[in-house]
Amino acid sequence: MSGPSPGGSSGPDAPVVAVVGGGMAGLAAAWELALTAEPGTRIVVLEAGGRPGGKVRSAVFAGRTVDVAADAFLARRPEATGLCDELGLADARVAPGASGASLWVRGKLRAMPDGLSLGVPTRAWPTVRSGILGPRGVLRAGLDLVTPHRGDPLDTSDRSVGDIVGSRLGHEVVERLVDPLVGGIHAGGVEDLSAQSTFPPLLAAARRSGSLIRALRHPPTPGPTPGPTPPAAPGEAPPPVFWSLDGGTARLPAELATALAARGVAIHTGVAVESMDRRASDGSGATWRLGLAGDAAGVAGAVGGPDGLGALDVDAVVLAVPAGQAAGLLRDHAPRAASILAGIEYASVTVVTLSLPTGTVRSALDGTGFLVPRTSLIGGRPAFITGCTYLDRKWPGLARPDDDLLRLSVGRYGDHRADTLDDAELVAAVVAELAEVHDLSGGPRQSLVTRWDGAFPQYRPGHLTRTSTVEQAVAALPGVAVAGAAYRGVGIPAVVGSGRAAARAVLESLHGVAPARPGR
Repeated sequence: MSGPSPGGSSGPDAPVVAVVGGGMAGLAAAWELALTAEPGTRIVVLEAGGRPGGKVRSAVFAGRTVDVAADAFLARRPEATGLCDELGLADARVAPGASGASLWVRGKLRAMPDGLSLGVPTRAWPTVRSGILGPRGVLRAGLDLVTPHRGDPLDTSDRSVGDIVGSRLGHEVVERLVDPLVGGIHAGGVEDLSAQSTFPPLLAAARRSGSLIRALRHPPTPGPTPGPTPPAAPGEAPPPVFWSLDGGTARLPAELATALAARGVAIHTGVAVESMDRRASDGSGATWRLGLAGDAAGVAGAVGGPDGLGALDVDAVVLAVPAGQAAGLLRDHAPRAASILAGIEYASVTVVTLSLPTGTVRSALDGTGFLVPRTSLIGGRPAFITGCTYLDRKWPGLARPDDDLLRLSVGRYGDHRADTLDDAELVAAVVAELAEVHDLSGGPRQSLVTRWDGAFPQYRPGHLTRTSTVEQAVAALPGVAVAGAAYRGVGIPAVVGSGRAAARAVLESLHGVAPARPGR
């Protein structure tokens, strides 16, 4: 983190780069700009909400700080771990205190078997022994080991995760193992989710001849999704699959915002960007005029604009906002990209955090929690909850002697039942289902409902091809790039990488060469 603050020495003619959106992608873009932009560049983050960090958020609940969205990030991907190192947070990383999870299948909790690659078995016997599959499901999956399959390594087409797994291993593996994991990560159904975008090792394995189960034991190419955890060396503990931070994962955007402010980056909350107009390209001024709404008066350099809006002239823009908002801003400048972005659908989810007095849960809370396949019944009805995390088992720093801390998730693409309930009704419905899974002697002492509307973009087959089309169209605009979960991954590492790549793209557009990072 060497080098002067780009924002600290800016003059009236200094270039201005605006980052629209203050979620993890936007903050990461601003950080990359702060590290690599030419001295004097002014960097401005414009966030419509009341706080930076987007969907990485925490709340004070039951006397402690708990994450109410993502509570961890993948350890093996370098984007988030590298950012922690740059922020001086390497020693603040904490690994889960428990391992393993269960599935609510066939009327009971069953431990997830060893050797799964995002739900796809890579070892037969642990899956058979788990009882998750019925006898027919076991036989159908076993056919993969003995039935010849001729792959096509030259095939470049995308397919859905459900199509690949279902055709090779049968519908029970899809419904009871793969959908809860892959579908749960994306709050969607694997029958509609792109393998290329969500599980690239699966698509690569499907293009090989022979057994899918065997092929996934040694994925042919690395991808952003994890396969089976490699065994540890004798006498060593296995490396963590996930990290959080001391104080919660939401500490990451908070620390990042603080570091940005120290480098002179201005982060404005309560400021929405409602329009983006291209200015005359005569070399005499900034390229883009952003129409601002909200608390625009505090934005340095903003002037009065049409219809009572403020306006900010900038040389470059990173659009780190949801696809629909980006589509609206790009409609007049990159209509093809805007059309593709407008077609990306989103799923909404709700998180219910509960504090249950010690002894209320009379059955064992083993592992980190459980997932509920969409085809499972709870209490004889289609399941409402999609999963549960035993927060104080997963993160022992949250443990207290007088309660158990649980977090339950509700909602996936196409399921709008949570929208019809107020918070009290939602908590009652969730607790009723939890009581069917675990033996409860009473209700929660406290509850917290956090609703995430439009939280998860749905990656349909062909998504990466459409994403490339968007990125190419936007790259033709001077000093503009897009970033966020709508493009190449929904996890924290993916959106951090997306933001940093977008920052490098706009700087290259401005200066004609890729920027060099100071001190690197």
